[in-house]
Amino acid sequence: MVSNDSPRQYTLSLHATPERIPQIRRIVAAHLRHWRLENIIQPVSLGVCELLTNVHRHTPGDQPCVLELRWARGQFAASVADSDPRLPRLHGPQPFAERGRGLALVAHLSDSWGTHPTAGGKVVWFTLTAQPQALRPLRALPPTPVLSTTVSVAELPPREPRAPARPSRSDQWCLSDA
Repeated sequence: MVSNDSPRQYTLSLHATPERIPQIRRIVAAHLRHWRLENIIQPVSLGVCELLTNVHRHTPGDQPCVLELRWARGQFAASVADSDPRLPRLHGPQPFAERGRGLALVAHLSDSWGTHPTAGGKVVWFTLTAQPQALRPLRALPPTPVLSTTVSVAELPPREPRAPARPSRSDQWCLSDA
């Protein structure tokens, strides 16, 4: 069991391909469930998918990236590091644009977000305030009645004789086909 005050971290190196992103979404959700942060699964999964989609679209070639999830003292952070030194920019509202709204979505879903250059590229991150949900108490089951299973042979009703079972047509067909 994970205690409430222990920091948690998960790091994954990956290639941000369209086939891989749904799998990463499930991995993120599983970690958040394990950390009892179910209340932020949807915004975090969406934010991580947006960051990975940006890596896929804007990083030249099939470069690897690193996803990191961290939770400590009520603050959750997700970050994606890649090898492209170009920093993303938040574009103004363009309601009919097919692209360019990913960072606006991340900004909307999170408490804060940002980017910073690294020696080998950049990191894009976002944060959310999150407290683990309390464990749900186990529901008490009603008591099971105790049934007496002791029956004397004299108490059993007389058994009526039955004719032996004949195979049905479908049983005969199956048997002859075997």
